[in-house]
Amino acid sequence: MRKTITVFGSSRPTEGEEEYKTAYELGFKLAGNNFNVCTGGYLGTMEAVSKGAAEAGGEATGVTIKSWGKAGNRFLTHEIECNSLCERLNKLIELGDAYIVLQGGTGTLLELAAVWEFSNRGMIDHKPVVCHSLMWKEIVRVINKQMEYEGRSTNLVKSLETVEEIVNYLKTSLK
Repeated sequence: MRKTITVFGSSRPTEGEEEYKTAYELGFKLAGNNFNVCTGGYLGTMEAVSKGAAEAGGEATGVTIKSWGKAGNRFLTHEIECNSLCERLNKLIELGDAYIVLQGGTGTLLELAAVWEFSNRGMIDHKPVVCHSLMWKEIVRVINKQMEYEGRSTNLVKSLETVEEIVNYLKTSLK
């Protein structure tokens, strides 16, 4: 059975932009390495990851919010509708065997913070969490400094530079 990788990221990038291309490549390579993907289901990097996975023969699950009145992107193979943002966040975390955090804004920060804190508190099993982009690399460094000060684990979130590194890390971690 294929493992599912939940990917968090921005809804803003459009086809042709670097963030979109990276997300597409990520979805394609994940599916090509026998992973399915799960995203928030809408546009931007969520669409790009889903498109890449679907085109490589993988499953692309989108977790959307009914009350937003927006359709999930056209590349989803499955859609799960939730009633609230909190329900959606919990479902995205529940479905993931690992998590990838692409560049994004406050919504993506919320998702990273929730996964990190739930893992840190033992509310979910420790699962691989990988951040991609300079922005997250700096945030992970700063938070890990605080975690070290508080005597908590600093090994919960990895920052990796390339799609290839991310996929290789997940293949090794999820054997």
